[in-house]
Amino acid sequence: MDLLLLLKALILGVVEGLTEFLPVSSTGHLILAGDLLDFNDERGKLFEIVIQSGAILAVCWEFRAKIVDVVCGLPRDPGARRFALNIAAAFLPLAILGLLFGKTIKAHLFNAPTVAAAFIVGGLIILWAERREHRIRIESVDDLSLLDAMKLGLAQALALIPGTSRSGATIIGGLFFGLSRRAATEFSFFLAIPTLLGATVYQLYKERALLSTDDLGMWVVGFVAAFAAAFFAVRGLLRYISTHDFTIFAWYRIAFGIVVLATWQFDLIAWSAH
Repeated sequence: MDLLLLLKALILGVVEGLTEFLPVSSTGHLILAGDLLDFNDERGKLFEIVIQSGAILAVCWEFRAKIVDVVCGLPRDPGARRFALNIAAAFLPLAILGLLFGKTIKAHLFNAPTVAAAFIVGGLIILWAERREHRIRIESVDDLSLLDAMKLGLAQALALIPGTSRSGATIIGGLFFGLSRRAATEFSFFLAIPTLLGATVYQLYKERALLSTDDLGMWVVGFVAAFAAAFFAVRGLLRYISTHDFTIFAWYRIAFGIVVLATWQFDLIAWSAH
């Protein structure tokens, strides 16, 4: 196995794991990292799909007790059924809109200027969300109503625009809808499980012709790196928001977006059009 390829797999796995659950857009970072590493062909895109499963597993492991309680409680616990229904309802908008418009979005929006603009706009929205009066009416994910879940699902659907951030759209939407920072963040984690799992299975089926055992080593490295990075990112974010807001992520997004726009405008980096 090519050592340089394994190094690229390691870097991209870490990028996926660190950014998937932070409000900074994993898709945007992977598009840009793939350009920088010259790993943005069809094989590279398939690799990005594969390593998502590592990030999913990290969330499942971190919240394994809650997941087991919900699954085991479905036959008899109304709270478990309500939680599962909320996740399903929140998952549907992104799934439906993705199936309807996914090809068009990939054809026209997967490029450096769009990603950079989404980074900056998303950062400004986070600043706005944090500076407005935040009235909390929902402290826990178990307190969400079906309507609350559907609204969060619509917020997550904004992440179809690359650079927006699936977790960021859900979390900041949650703040606007009256969730506590922890409730909004945790719900984004739980909602990521069916969202990422569904996207991974669907894309693997579509790209099954590209699957090759020759890439197994690369996949394993990326999977493990994504799992480890996501595990620490999830725990770190939950600790961080217990005493801080999301302002630092807003400024990061704005600064990162400006750098990408500048390098694209002045041809300092040959960003590709995906």
